[in-house]
Amino acid sequence: MAVSHHYDVIIEWTGNRGVGTLDYKSYDRDHVIRANDKPDIAGSSDAAFAGDAQRWNPEDLLVASVSACHKLWYLHLCADARIQVMSYIDHAHGVMQTHANGGAFSKIVLRPVITVSREQDIDKARQLHHDAHEKCFIASSVNFPIDVEPDIQVAAAQ
Repeated sequence: MAVSHHYDVIIEWTGNRGVGTLDYKSYDRDHVIRANDKPDIAGSSDAAFAGDAQRWNPEDLLVASVSACHKLWYLHLCADARIQVMSYIDHAHGVMQTHANGGAFSKIVLRPVITVSREQDIDKARQLHHDAHEKCFIASSVNFPIDVEPDIQVAAAQ
């Protein structure tokens, strides 16, 4: 049975310098992202689009969402397979192409570095990335390729 999950987010534009959107250069792209009782996220557009480079932009957040969703499924599947993951850090990279009518992401590459506790788990740990990708809600919702290039290592003996 399908279950619906709902996500409510508030985006409040905070970039009015007093004249609103009088012209392209008259306003800041700054905004605040809010959801329930969670900490606010300071957002803007990418610096390439007149935004504040110190704030999160939608493109950063999309790449982060893909990476985090994949990681959460991967850890779940490893726990189910009794593979003990000791650390996981992803160096995710997204590519967006712009054109006269806008733009779109053309791909995201996930490059997680994972440390497992036992050498005999490396092959299964590598295969579980495929399964995690298939289950990831965010990956299933986008229309561009997501590549996963894992680097799986074994924890040093204590």
